[in-house]
Amino acid sequence: MTPRLAGVVLAGGASRRMGRDKATLTVAGRFEGRTLVEHLVSVVSQRCDPVFVVAAQEQALPVLAAQVLRDEVPGLGPLPAMGLGLRAAARAGAERAFVCAVDMPFLTPELIGRLAECSREVGTAGVADIVLPRAGRDHYLAGVYRTALAETVDALVAAGERRVGALADVADVERIVLTDASPLANLNSPDDVAGLS
Repeated sequence: MTPRLAGVVLAGGASRRMGRDKATLTVAGRFEGRTLVEHLVSVVSQRCDPVFVVAAQEQALPVLAAQVLRDEVPGLGPLPAMGLGLRAAARAGAERAFVCAVDMPFLTPELIGRLAECSREVGTAGVADIVLPRAGRDHYLAGVYRTALAETVDALVAAGERRVGALADVADVERIVLTDASPLANLNSPDDVAGLS
């Protein structure tokens, strides 16, 4: 039996460079008129079950085919949000979860599947806690994480850490080098959005 892979979409970021909430962003002629968070949930759901969306406490979201979790403490960044998602995935019976940012318009089910397959292969040998894509750099918010890492996240956050990379620093990581980095592209600014139109 194939181990269950949950999905965690981190949607509660401040989006300072964008100047607006990325999760509810729409792009003319893209994503079949859906918001970015609806699009990402649709993509992630093709490979992951269940899917969780981690949002800010007061963040307005459309109705989603996912369980919405709310940041416990606002403004602490993606690391505690990731921990919240990993805990929920573990409670749902998943040993691993694919974790991604909400601003990845070109993410594909194929990439998720490739990372999940690699996580099963290395997981059998008990080697990797995290499987990350690497394309010029590690992409922490597009990786497969062991859900038991939620405890490690809690310890890092309690020590004042906010960087997701800090989790990779203390865990066993398998890196999958990608020749095509396009599924990892992020929308960070209005110029990035204009480039999609």
